[in-house]
Amino acid sequence: MEKKTKVKIAFFIILVGMISMFTAVVTDHWAVLSPRVEQLNTTCEAAHFGLWRLCKKTIYIVEEEVIGKGCGPISLPGDINCSYFRHFTPGEDAEIFEVKTQKEYNISAAAIAIFSLAFMILGTLCVLFSFGKGKDYLYKPAGMFYAFAGLCAIISVEVMRQSVKRMIESEDTIWIEYYYSWSFACACAGFVLLFLSGVGLLLIAMPQMPQNPWETCMDAEPEQVE
Repeated sequence: MEKKTKVKIAFFIILVGMISMFTAVVTDHWAVLSPRVEQLNTTCEAAHFGLWRLCKKTIYIVEEEVIGKGCGPISLPGDINCSYFRHFTPGEDAEIFEVKTQKEYNISAAAIAIFSLAFMILGTLCVLFSFGKGKDYLYKPAGMFYAFAGLCAIISVEVMRQSVKRMIESEDTIWIEYYYSWSFACACAGFVLLFLSGVGLLLIAMPQMPQNPWETCMDAEPEQVE
């Protein structure tokens, strides 16, 4: 397969990875949390959140088998109220993130995700400049930037996972059940696509190794004998 064809395939995969990561950053479905349902004919509040915003959904409980279990599923009809986290917009209501440790985890995950976006932008700039004649050397820094973007994505995912884990285990919160939703899956997909494609692009940009050890010797210029 020709080098240009390999580069085009890598760029296409990188584009899909960038879309996945950007979708994860701007959406609010990283995790879904549910409190325990105590009685019938009342309401409970399930929640889903992302890096910047928390959304609570008020669900009316009518089925007896959900007593003692988590509120939900989140797909049930109900009123939704979304607000940005207080540490990003002072004055907004986001009680479950008022625990200091929880706030630090959330801020860290958001900041690392922003680094991922920054590396994606730098990689894309290198790609755009590489379209000029004789500028294939820009594939190397582009590949490195995309690989770094993928690493930042998976670090952000892990920080968010630890955040949810600590929230469930904490006695200061009402949540007993959780699961990771499609925004979380987008971030994971962004990591895989960006990191692997970035490394692939870096390998493609490397000088081609000779197929047999005699090629280097045969291509060498003969020494001048005086």
